[in-house]
Amino acid sequence: MDSKQSEKIQFRPIQIGDSAKLAILIRSVLKEHGADKPGTVYTDPTTDSLFELFQTKGSFYCVALLDKEIIGGCGIFPTHGLPYKCTELVKLYVSKTSRGNGIGYALIEICLQQAKEAGYFSVYLETLPELSKAAGLYIQMGFQKLKNPLGNSGHFACDLWMLKDISD
Repeated sequence: MDSKQSEKIQFRPIQIGDSAKLAILIRSVLKEHGADKPGTVYTDPTTDSLFELFQTKGSFYCVALLDKEIIGGCGIFPTHGLPYKCTELVKLYVSKTSRGNGIGYALIEICLQQAKEAGYFSVYLETLPELSKAAGLYIQMGFQKLKNPLGNSGHFACDLWMLKDISD
């Protein structure tokens, strides 16, 4: 994607018609990285109904578009069992042709701002070694590695856990 394309990128909250396209994007990215396995969002039934999922109080999902086509997304979700005032950064996926242009960074920034506005003090995430570029981005953005998972996401295949304090 060139600079003219990056100028056309729009960000907006998830809409009712986005779920199927996002599910395809998410599963294609996981398959591309060999992470299309049980215990991930690949097999999570909520992946097919993201609009409905993100109607949950305290949640938010942002979609990135290029020429009205979904090229990425990321959200926050009040996962059960997380510490007080902690939310989970979830479902960050960017299409293969759109990576490396700051879209993932922008999506995370939008979600961190939404988390602050919603009154959260920290943001937790889970990921996989197969998604090492994303893990590097999380570290670059101030997330710290944890030794154990927090909460109960149900994604037992994820074995990299991170946390960021946003309480400033």
